[in-house]
Amino acid sequence: MKKIYCIFFLLIIAFSCKKEDQIESEIAKVEVDFLVERFDRAFAEATPKDLNQLKETFPFLFSKHVPDSVFIARMTDTLQNELLDQVDKKFNNFSDIENDITRLFQHLKYYDVTFSEPRVVTLTNDVKYRDKVIVTDTIVLIPLDNYLGEDHEYYMNIPKYITQNMKPSQIVSNLASEYAKRYTFQSQKKTLLDDMIYFGKQLYFKDKMTPFMSDEEKIGYTTSQLEFAKANEAQIWTNFIENEYLYSTDSSLPGRFIADAPFSKFYLQLDRESPGRLGQYIGWQIVRAYMNNNDITFLEMMKKDAVEIFNKSNYKPPK
Repeated sequence: MKKIYCIFFLLIIAFSCKKEDQIESEIAKVEVDFLVERFDRAFAEATPKDLNQLKETFPFLFSKHVPDSVFIARMTDTLQNELLDQVDKKFNNFSDIENDITRLFQHLKYYDVTFSEPRVVTLTNDVKYRDKVIVTDTIVLIPLDNYLGEDHEYYMNIPKYITQNMKPSQIVSNLASEYAKRYTFQSQKKTLLDDMIYFGKQLYFKDKMTPFMSDEEKIGYTTSQLEFAKANEAQIWTNFIENEYLYSTDSSLPGRFIADAPFSKFYLQLDRESPGRLGQYIGWQIVRAYMNNNDITFLEMMKKDAVEIFNKSNYKPPK
């Protein structure tokens, strides 16, 4: 009997993989039309007489409340020129990232027929790393000075848990995160479970939109951090259940388990071995379980209530 169950289980997996391969083959044929516009290079090469042309081409980057003299001063500013030079060296060839943006847009267009490709513009933003990328209906802005590499000298005063994701491989992951927010419904934000499922939905969105990326890249963990989360998933879940965290409205819980942080805060000896955002990771696994155990499209799932997703997920962490 066990042998029959094993064969049946393997057949289900094989069928699912074949179906996914067929979908990915269809997605690869989706036509997208966009160009990566390198404003950073255009500005680096510009002289004051080129300013009006730049303003005409990129009007959304020039505030009417800022006089031209400010932009002209930036053109000759030593620090700005050094920053632009570092960006140009790091991103002299942008083709790999552009290819991944193309693949992301193909997936968005396949799953959402209303999606229209935006203008994609690269620039510098004085290393305002909290504004990783900016997404609107018509424009995507990518500040490349936020992705010069985790050990770059410009990032020496930024915490390590943040700089570990300030590298080129995170550009498309962050872009997918911004799109995920636009598709994610959250009826309330009261409990830890609400936040866990909210971010779990967004990470599952990446599963569907960026299947060419690793789980480490999707969640922004190092390999060892992801291995910790996997190895300790059952213990983390037990801790949440025993402490009755899921439906708690304790305002400290999101800071301990959801927010970006150097580590999660169980107030145990192993805390400093753990990565931050383990609540997001568990939420991701719950959403994955829900999708595996229910006949529903992922865009329909993105609109479901957190409690419904949890109750119908039959989530059980691996022992």
